[in-house]
Amino acid sequence: MMLDDLRTLLSDLPSDASRADYVEAIVTRNLLGKRTKKTRELARRHLTALYGLDTGNALFRALRCLWPLDEAAQPLLALVVALARDPLLRLTRRLVVEKEIGTPIPREAIERCLAQDDPDRFSEASLQSFARNTSGTWSAAGFLTGRDPKIRSTPVVRPANVTLCLFLGYLEGQTGQRLFSSSWIQLLGRSPDELEALASSASHRGHLVLMNAGGVKEVRFPGYLTAEEERLRQEISSVL
Repeated sequence: MMLDDLRTLLSDLPSDASRADYVEAIVTRNLLGKRTKKTRELARRHLTALYGLDTGNALFRALRCLWPLDEAAQPLLALVVALARDPLLRLTRRLVVEKEIGTPIPREAIERCLAQDDPDRFSEASLQSFARNTSGTWSAAGFLTGRDPKIRSTPVVRPANVTLCLFLGYLEGQTGQRLFSSSWIQLLGRSPDELEALASSASHRGHLVLMNAGGVKEVRFPGYLTAEEERLRQEISSVL
C-alpha cells in the first residue's frame, strides 16, 4: 500500500497537482528519499498503479478531498482505493474480510488464495513476495495484526471512510438505500446503525449530503464528479 510514501506525497503536493507534478516530486526531486533512480521509478510506477495520481480520475480526486480531513481515516482510505485498482489485492479480499475477528490467517493461506485461479501463474518467489506485500497492506489498514500467522482484527472506521465507500457504490450506479449494502460498505464490517451514524457524521462535516426522510435515504456527493462523469454514472445506473 506504500502508506508512508503516499502520506509524504499528498502532504507535499497541492490537491490540484498534475500527474507530471507527482512524477517530478518522486523521480526528479526524490521526495520519498529512494536510494537510486531505479527505486524512484519503481515507486512512481507502484503509486500510480495503486492510486492513479491524476486529478482526471474521480476516485483519486475523492481520495485527495478526504485525505487531509482525518489522519486516522487515511490507512483505510488508501486500502479502499488500492482495492478498487489492484486485482491481486482484490483476490485476497474475501479471505481476509470474511474471517471472524481473532482468526489467524497464515501467509500460506494468502499464497493459496493468490494462486487458486491459476496455480502456474506465479513463481514460488513471486508468490511469496505478493503474499507478503498483500498481507502488509491489510495490516497497514488495520484488518490484520501480528506477524505470522496474522490475526484478523478490527480496523478504525471514520466518517471519511464511509464517505469513500458510499462514493464507490455511487460510481457503480447505486443510489439511496442500496448504497448502504454495497460490497464497498460491507468491507467496513459495521452494523447498519453504525454505518448510518457515521454517514450522518460525514454529512454534518460536509463530506457528503445525506437526507433521510421516513426511512428513505438519499445520498449526494456535490462537487465530486464533473458533468460528463455524472452523465456516464447515470447511464450506468439506468442499465442496472
